[in-house]
Amino acid sequence: MVAKPARATYADLEALPANRVGEILFGVLYSHPRPAIPHTHVSTALGAEIFGPFHRGRGGPGGWIILDEPELHLGAEPDVVVPDLAGWRRERLAHAPDAAFIEAAPDWICEVVSASTEAIDRSDKMTIYARERVRHAWLIDPSIETLEVFRLDGDTWRMLKTWRGRSVVRAEPFDAIELDLAVLWDR
Repeated sequence: MVAKPARATYADLEALPANRVGEILFGVLYSHPRPAIPHTHVSTALGAEIFGPFHRGRGGPGGWIILDEPELHLGAEPDVVVPDLAGWRRERLAHAPDAAFIEAAPDWICEVVSASTEAIDRSDKMTIYARERVRHAWLIDPSIETLEVFRLDGDTWRMLKTWRGRSVVRAEPFDAIELDLAVLWDR
């Protein structure tokens, strides 16, 4: 008889060193170092581009709450997920709670993939986001300068478009503005 490994707990996350990012996906603890500068730059630049028009309503429609690296507790035995960026329509999340985490699934997530996180971002995390009915997902790969945009279609993700390089794009759900991808790649 093989013993079933114990499910990871929140205490396991709290025990990680401060320089590690931890998530619990399907009961398994995943830990990786803080992101490298290219990853952080892309996430920061994208957040800066969409925050004004969508969170603040400056030069765009507003109506969103956009957060960097929120800790999400999703599902009955919560998966603890930390997307690089997440957004909620204001009617679904009037304001971010005072807690250290959010239990409401976002309407949009963005994962900036890297060699150490790509497999988990594309498999377990996308599965969790679909289960929780996140409507839109973006996967950005700074190493090959791509933006992949997905929309949830029933229970599965439908890829809407992949852009590469220095394109100027309108990408759901933020297609009310043009996004110059060069801003993401230029450091």
